[in-house]
Amino acid sequence: MKRSFTIVRAFTLIRVLSIIAGLAVLASACNSDKLKTDASGVFESDEVIVSAEQSGKILSFPIKEGDTIGKGVTIGNIDMSNTVLQKQQVQATIQALREKTTNPRPQSELVKRQLAVQESQLAQQLREKTRTENLLKADAATRKQLDDINAAIDQLQKQIAVSRQQLALDNSNIATQNRTIFSERNPLQKSVAQIQDQIDKGQIVNPLSGTVLTKYALEGEMTVTGKALYKIANLDTLTLRAYITGSQLTGVKLGQTVKVYTDDGAKDYKEYAGQISWISDKSEFTPKTIQTKDERANLVYAIKIRVKNDGYLKIGMYGEVKF
Repeated sequence: MKRSFTIVRAFTLIRVLSIIAGLAVLASACNSDKLKTDASGVFESDEVIVSAEQSGKILSFPIKEGDTIGKGVTIGNIDMSNTVLQKQQVQATIQALREKTTNPRPQSELVKRQLAVQESQLAQQLREKTRTENLLKADAATRKQLDDINAAIDQLQKQIAVSRQQLALDNSNIATQNRTIFSERNPLQKSVAQIQDQIDKGQIVNPLSGTVLTKYALEGEMTVTGKALYKIANLDTLTLRAYITGSQLTGVKLGQTVKVYTDDGAKDYKEYAGQISWISDKSEFTPKTIQTKDERANLVYAIKIRVKNDGYLKIGMYGEVKF
């Protein structure tokens, strides 16, 4: 009986030791599956808030949160009908400037005709002078007749000189008057360009390729200059902002390739290739939400790691880094 009891105790002891050994193996396996990393942080992206550049009613704004939009794409427009009317008014003023100008041709033609008559009369008087001089030599004309012809010639020559001066003066005055009128054209054209710029700003143009994160306005609403319309970010590449200690700082450099891990299920991790794009030149106190390799460190340095997004990375997701 005593021998049987001893055998039972032996089997019980062996069973307990087997369980303990199994638990030890399991604990060892769990510890081996735990990922050991050097730093951790949160994924972020360069987010851009697009605001209205004009005030008015939003006539068209069909984008939705989650839409992927290319750079330079017009995604909506603001009512700029009043501004368009202002532009048309200034353009009409420019066209009316031509109506204010004076055509120098009619006045010039009149003076030219007068000048032609005077030159014809002068030519006639010169011929008459020659004939009278010949008659005077033959005692067939008097000295007074010749003097009268010379006086008429002198008067015609002075009239011709005045007519020519009048022609030049009229042309100069009309040209000056027209230049004064046309000088208003350049400022008006600048006004048209400024108004057109305001009209162009009524178009909502996407500034960068990316995904719409948040939409702040709806079609039909009134907006004002500077009011946020939507937020967009390029999610093709995300930035993991992590923190390292001073002892780790000497082991990293710009452009260095590192491994980035994110949770993939309950126990697995997904690995990404990352590149250090920025290292802070100033230390800061450890953020409460960040754990570093050395938990006793009070001062840490921020780094940014660029990671190509395969579609699974999200802004705000937790990530770990291994150098």
